[in-house]
Amino acid sequence: MARDIARAPMDGAITDVPGIRVGHFTETRRPTGCTVVLAEEGATAGVDVRGAAPGTRETDLLDPANLVDKVHAVLLSGGSAFGLDAAGGVMRWLEERGIGFQAGPACVPIVPAAVLFDLSLGDHRIRPDAAAGYAACEAASAMPPAMGSVGAGTGATVGKLFGQERAMKGGIGTASMRIGGITLGAIVAVNAVGDVLDPDTGEIVAGARDPEGRRPIGAMAGVLRGELPPRMQPGMATTIGVVATDAVLTKAQCRRLAGAAHDGLARSIDPIHTLHDGDTLFALATGRSGVPGNMMALGAIVPHVVAAAVLRGVRAARGMEPGPPAASELG
Repeated sequence: MARDIARAPMDGAITDVPGIRVGHFTETRRPTGCTVVLAEEGATAGVDVRGAAPGTRETDLLDPANLVDKVHAVLLSGGSAFGLDAAGGVMRWLEERGIGFQAGPACVPIVPAAVLFDLSLGDHRIRPDAAAGYAACEAASAMPPAMGSVGAGTGATVGKLFGQERAMKGGIGTASMRIGGITLGAIVAVNAVGDVLDPDTGEIVAGARDPEGRRPIGAMAGVLRGELPPRMQPGMATTIGVVATDAVLTKAQCRRLAGAAHDGLARSIDPIHTLHDGDTLFALATGRSGVPGNMMALGAIVPHVVAAAVLRGVRAARGMEPGPPAASELG
């Protein structure tokens, strides 16, 4: 049954959710970029931040006890904390179109954001900025977004438990599923300390390689054999993403949905939520279906959709210079 859920119905994209558009900006000077998830009509939102080294913006606003109940975009970016600058470009793009929270004479777009660490690839002084965020909005579409080494997934790597030199390429992936008259989708930029696993088979799709770099060895298997990880700096990884539905949800329900979505990371990445990851997932509800969300069903299905997005992103990735090889290149 689990295999049937995880495989067949999730070859779509987060843009299958009515009211959601996605755009990538991919930097050409080094492996980095950003991805924007637009909800221009406004979407109820929640967030769940895990791991010990997050880089985020406007997450406190999403607490159900706080005032603003709609967001207009979520930004996922490379560049570590510097990449948060890209959210300013998303705000400018939305403001130019009169989209935002009316605050006196101003229309203030609400743009939460999260970043991942990719500064070890190429010139770290090149990172997404406001112009990159604006360009991602210009590129946004309701068509299925590209996956792999694009947008926020451009500089993503996985399997870094034994160092970047033994890692493999990560990427950004998306998936969706339709159940009970509603659509649920996810987009995830996979940049993890841990290995990426197929939860159906236990197969290592991408992860820490042997010292010769020929094949994935299984990071946790290495630890259990007594190969201890070297010292790492906090914030060297982080997987970030967005889940979205057209169901009608409250802010509190969105936060619960974001929490359940992390189970999808736990299904497909091992280890997850480490000292060196700042894993952050947002949840958006556009309400376009008019159907109240069944939280039991959504909470049960969302881990499968997130895990499918993780696998699709890593399998679509390609190696680039500088950087480690992709799963498709090891054969």
